[in-house]
Amino acid sequence: MPPNPPKSTTRPAVDGRALQRAVRRLQAAPAPWLHGEVARRMGERLAIVRQEPGIVVDWWSHIGAGSAVLAAAYPRAEVVAVEPVAVAREPAPWWSPRRWSPAPSARTAAEVTDGQARLVWANMMLHLVADPLAILREWHRALAVDGFLMFSTLGPGTLEALRSLYAAAGWGPPMAPLVDMHDLGDMLVEAGFADPVMDQESLRLTWRNASEALSELRSLGSNVALDRAPGLRTPRWHRRLLEALDRVATHQPSGQVQLTFEIVYGHAFKPQPRVRMTDESAVPMADMRAMLRGSRTRRP
Repeated sequence: MPPNPPKSTTRPAVDGRALQRAVRRLQAAPAPWLHGEVARRMGERLAIVRQEPGIVVDWWSHIGAGSAVLAAAYPRAEVVAVEPVAVAREPAPWWSPRRWSPAPSARTAAEVTDGQARLVWANMMLHLVADPLAILREWHRALAVDGFLMFSTLGPGTLEALRSLYAAAGWGPPMAPLVDMHDLGDMLVEAGFADPVMDQESLRLTWRNASEALSELRSLGSNVALDRAPGLRTPRWHRRLLEALDRVATHQPSGQVQLTFEIVYGHAFKPQPRVRMTDESAVPMADMRAMLRGSRTRRP
């Protein structure tokens, strides 16, 4: 019997330029309602964090829409907002009032101090990156030993009805593939985290008509799949899409457009660094200090 194939620890390839454009557009607009709702739900899970963190890193704070949740949960903590590099450092045009506004207080990932955070919070942004494993490693770097990670993202069960509609019409995929929560758990271990716990729930959103549904979907991002239909869609195609969604709605008891989003939640902590002992072992000074601090705090 052949051995089971290894699980993937990477995301299927996406259109990187299209993804960057989508992130810039999201950063420039108000955070989507769905992101705020997931932030509220993830905030209810903060009870599992036993120690109140002094420093919290809010990864992609604007898009994640969780700043109010964190402020309410940890009023005495220093919350460090991190934004995408391309957005945080994008220069304003000469005519924009932003040229005379104060510099943003948010930091980029590179400006986050190693081992600074007791909690890294990342709401609804991991599906907006091309390399989730690289981001997990950044979170691991930012956390102190025994620090806690909590994140949420879209799972592959998102918009199944819309994907089926596109497939039946031969329109190509409406969205890029999303990472399964079990693969995300494997990525957490590979990134150096311990005791990862993954969970998911399905949220069903309802709209009065297809136009309202598509408008909200556009506020959540864009299609960055490599095999999406090339070129621009026509007004005629857009009408066909609206009609197809309305036909799906007629089969619903409410007669409204309903689409389901799979929300994946994950949490883990950063363990003591492990040193592989040989005849001669080199231990980085930062790891040695962390191990010494950990040994002192664990003494009875």
